[in-house]
Amino acid sequence: MSSSALRKRAAFTLGALIAIALVVAGCGGSDDSGGTKIALLLPENETPRYETNDRPDFESAVEELCSDCEVLYSNATGDAQKQQSQAEAALTQGAEVLVVDPMDSKSAAAIAEKAKAQNVPVLSYDRLIENGEIDAYVSFDNEKVGELQAETLSKKLKEDGSASGPIIMINGDPADPNAALFKKGAHKGFDAAGVEVAKEYDTPGWSAENAQREAQQAITALGNDGFAGIYAANDDTGGGAIAALKGAGINPAERPVTGQDATVAGLQRILAGQQYMTVYKEIPPEAKVSAEIAIALAEGEGVPQDKVTEELDNGAGQVPAVLLKPIAVTKDNVKSTVIADGFVNASELCTGPYAAACKEAGISG
Repeated sequence: MSSSALRKRAAFTLGALIAIALVVAGCGGSDDSGGTKIALLLPENETPRYETNDRPDFESAVEELCSDCEVLYSNATGDAQKQQSQAEAALTQGAEVLVVDPMDSKSAAAIAEKAKAQNVPVLSYDRLIENGEIDAYVSFDNEKVGELQAETLSKKLKEDGSASGPIIMINGDPADPNAALFKKGAHKGFDAAGVEVAKEYDTPGWSAENAQREAQQAITALGNDGFAGIYAANDDTGGGAIAALKGAGINPAERPVTGQDATVAGLQRILAGQQYMTVYKEIPPEAKVSAEIAIALAEGEGVPQDKVTEELDNGAGQVPAVLLKPIAVTKDNVKSTVIADGFVNASELCTGPYAAACKEAGISG
């Protein structure tokens, strides 16, 4: 082969290598691993939804929208300080955006501050980070969640001949900003319906054990006949309240109890007549829009304005927000909501003692 031909082949090979390198650089994100890194930081694993719905739904949405993106996942298991360490680790690993469901909305401002110092955008997921500079917020209309719970319970109390209650209120974790919104919406609903609140508690950690203890205290103070129902902020606290009713010798079917999250346990109690209602929040759409925004932020494109429903003030400024609508679920519409949407499978719902209740509701396992 002539020297001229060798030079041409070398030039062609070099050009091809440069072209390949440019393609890889364009698709591969900012580090050597070849993919855009998106950190997902969830707050705890006490509530079933985070591991069974939020995480897999978010990861699936990212995979569908960005095949070369990598999700760096962490769960704080109820420890705000641990979540801060996890955020720092994600930044060290090269995360190009943080999607944070804060364990503590106030202390999570430090996470936002560290991310901003490294020019890494932050999406506040499901719970709003307070007093920290964040780029977007995706959640449900959480005040409306409380209103739905109150409206549904108030209607049931009226049907039962106890329109004014009184009721026991078992609210959520005071460290969770959403709990304050649920509480605000619920009070708004109960005030409008003229329902009296006899005893009220905030429940650390959203735990069923704490809720059961609070409900037991209320029942002891009021007496078995001193209240007509229980507002519980989610299904875990609802389960604790129902355990307290049973412990006091009260039939839960005669004292309507609310809930939230449409957990399998909560839905089973609803079908069995032990819990009156829950609130279904469609997590797949929440996870998908969060994935869309996270990818856009990681690629430096900003928040897609066609997704924004409103702006909220988190104490540090106005934040573009996407707020989705919650759905009230009672025994009458379990089949047409959570089952029809595939949020819960009939096979996991209609087990053992709940098979007959499922059949009665037209649900086949």
